[in-house]
Amino acid sequence: MTDVRPTDDVDGVLHTLFRSDQGGHEQVMLCQDRETGLRAVIALHSTALGPALGGTRFYPYASDEAAVRDALNLARGMSYKNALAGLDHGGGKAVIIGDPETVKSEQLLLAYGRFVASLGGRYVTACDVGTYVQDMDVIARECRWTTGRSPENGGAGDSSVLTAYGVFQGMRAAAQTQWGEPTLRGRRVGVAGVGKVGHHLVEHLIEDGAEVVVTDVRAEAVERITARHPRVTSVATADVLVRSPLDVYAPCALGGALNDETVAALTATVVCGAANNQLAHPGVEKDLADRGILYAPDYVVNAGGVIQVADELHGFDFDRAKAKATEIFATTLAIFERAKADGIPPAAAADRLAEQRMAEARTAAPVGTR
Repeated sequence: MTDVRPTDDVDGVLHTLFRSDQGGHEQVMLCQDRETGLRAVIALHSTALGPALGGTRFYPYASDEAAVRDALNLARGMSYKNALAGLDHGGGKAVIIGDPETVKSEQLLLAYGRFVASLGGRYVTACDVGTYVQDMDVIARECRWTTGRSPENGGAGDSSVLTAYGVFQGMRAAAQTQWGEPTLRGRRVGVAGVGKVGHHLVEHLIEDGAEVVVTDVRAEAVERITARHPRVTSVATADVLVRSPLDVYAPCALGGALNDETVAALTATVVCGAANNQLAHPGVEKDLADRGILYAPDYVVNAGGVIQVADELHGFDFDRAKAKATEIFATTLAIFERAKADGIPPAAAADRLAEQRMAEARTAAPVGTR
């Protein structure tokens, strides 16, 4: 047996898990099935509010350590998202390492489902980047703690509908706070990314009377929008969009959209979009506030999707899930009010409210049930 010495990267991951303020995870499970090639990480950040709920990401990470780190960060984010969505679920996330276009197989997904099932319901999985409804149908054959399945298999199907609806509710709350009315009528809204979620958001904005300008790296996605709505205009890139005259900027594509350069260039006075992890680094939220730009925390406003898949566990009812997603309006307003009262950016206020709900749940839980 050869001597294996920890690398700096591994030590960094373990530091995050055990010793940093970003840690505090309850459990991390490393999964391997050599026969199918499965390598996966399942991270449970908190079950204070109930079973951890979060999607499975299938992605070709640069290293195993990067995969673990991503799982830890994503799981923590789900704890906060589920807490502020008012769900009786904690936060968890899983990542499968590899290119889904080349290594994904039915047998690999079944093997993964067995690992999730071995947690006995402490983790409920769903779709994320690189996984789809049909994948959840396969995983569900080995694991009953699977959501995001097809309607034919008792599921809710595509969650992007309520994700977009929730973002729209958050945007209405931002409009109420910034301009005194909960409507985007007459406002110019720039949507960066008009894929699964973005194109539904455009529909809500047009119905509400907004002027919409879009961009996407895929020309066909833009063409689909402009063909359906000739009054929607487009620009070549997100960089052009943020510099265009806007009232609202809606990042709906990749994370990290709000960085030092973007914030300095923004003309919009509201940022509210569907993308996860929009803040490129700590401090961006303060830079936005210092410029008078109202930021609607991404994990608050994009919670419609997780609300939908959580409802599936009780026998999916679209109207019930939509009513829950409508509450994102009131939650976002409460965050803006808390931020103003405490003199802090909305992102910090959202974190405080989520941490308060989790702490109260831990305190209220009878001894022996946590």
